[in-house]
Amino acid sequence: MTAVLSSVFFFVIALGVLITVHEFGHFWVARKLGVKVLRFSVGFGKPLWSRRGKDGTEYVIAAIPLGGYVKMLDEREAPVAPHELSFAFNRKPLGSRFAIVFAGPLFNFLLAILAYWAVFVIGVGGIKPIVDEVAPHSIAQKDGFQPGDVIVAVNGKQTATWEGVMFALLDKALDRQTVEVRVKDVGQREVTRTLDLSTITGGDLDQGNLLSSIGIRPRRPLIPPVIGHLEVEGAAKRAGLAAGDRIIAADGQPIKDWEEWVKYVQPRAEKVIRLDIERQGQRLVLELRPVAVAAKEGTVGRIGAAVKIPEGELSEELRAVLRYSPGEAMMRAVEKTWDMSLLTLRMLAKMVTGVLSVSNLSGPISIAQYAGYSASAGLVSFLGFLAIVSISLGVLNLLPIPILDGGHLMYYLIEWIKGSPVSEEAQALGQRVGIAVLGTLMIFAFYNDLARLFGSP
Repeated sequence: MTAVLSSVFFFVIALGVLITVHEFGHFWVARKLGVKVLRFSVGFGKPLWSRRGKDGTEYVIAAIPLGGYVKMLDEREAPVAPHELSFAFNRKPLGSRFAIVFAGPLFNFLLAILAYWAVFVIGVGGIKPIVDEVAPHSIAQKDGFQPGDVIVAVNGKQTATWEGVMFALLDKALDRQTVEVRVKDVGQREVTRTLDLSTITGGDLDQGNLLSSIGIRPRRPLIPPVIGHLEVEGAAKRAGLAAGDRIIAADGQPIKDWEEWVKYVQPRAEKVIRLDIERQGQRLVLELRPVAVAAKEGTVGRIGAAVKIPEGELSEELRAVLRYSPGEAMMRAVEKTWDMSLLTLRMLAKMVTGVLSVSNLSGPISIAQYAGYSASAGLVSFLGFLAIVSISLGVLNLLPIPILDGGHLMYYLIEWIKGSPVSEEAQALGQRVGIAVLGTLMIFAFYNDLARLFGSP
């Protein structure tokens, strides 16, 4: 229950920040360009709090925190007094209207840059990209990778952590391209190897199996078999496991680390496992039945529990900290935001064309869970979460879908080309199409959320 409340709390905090920043972009630019703002609302529905400022704008916090809006003076919505016509949005030049609409997504990208800047100044920890094993007859073995290789750069971009490696490889795997990987081998010699990603499928990417599909097994620290987060309807929760429980033995076989525990569970779908656990110094015995789920390697057992990551126990050999000076951090933050924006756009395009599954879409339930997880992991993790979601919000709003900012920008572009505004009939039709498209996306996102929550233990 505490985890659920934490997720909800940080979800509301994150959404509040993201929505406020987005709407403030519209508000600030509108005011700067001489448009009168009637209402600035964070949330929809019934106002929970409202206040009218000295500038005449009504500031509102509403009950449904899934969006917001800035209501401006506009003759298309209500009659405007003659002395205020110059402050009406619809009376402003095309360039001004374009700037006001574009400002919302732009401020989301600026928030992401600021968040990444703070992350890079504080320093973000990770695991050094050291290859532990190379699978026989795999892409990696064919291209010369060896155990002990340290991945230094991918396609010319330095990679201090596995996260950086995964991001760089994913960018090329989406187009099934070859990629140059610079490594430092066990003899401390730097060599460049080429990975051919032409055989990587959308299914590999959907299931998060990119590294295993390439044939690379990362060197990771030995993590104690201690339960962290549990899914609400997962097999582990139903069996009586709790966060903090340490797995001592399974069916009498000692369990030394989390990886050994995962390997024990996966081939035992729908089979009862007798567990010896330690909870707050006491030994307990429980029975656990992993649920069968489909995976690339076939049907595997899943229990719906994540490992508790130990703090401060990572060896020096595996520890990596990415940190920059304030000036360089700003350049890196801009670059990171640009790269993530392009990757988000490309993944959306791959989903539309069917290369990637729409199961990659996440709705408010998943986002709330991620908000709780990232907040529990610390400030740097939560800032990174804010940056990613802010980028996603910015990219989504720039899509040329009527009723979104991108749809309005599309209308302004058409107006600029043809020399006159898009007709009201065309805009009304576009609005219906936009609502249908967004409604479909929301249905998929909610379905994926529920499937993850109840169907993927």
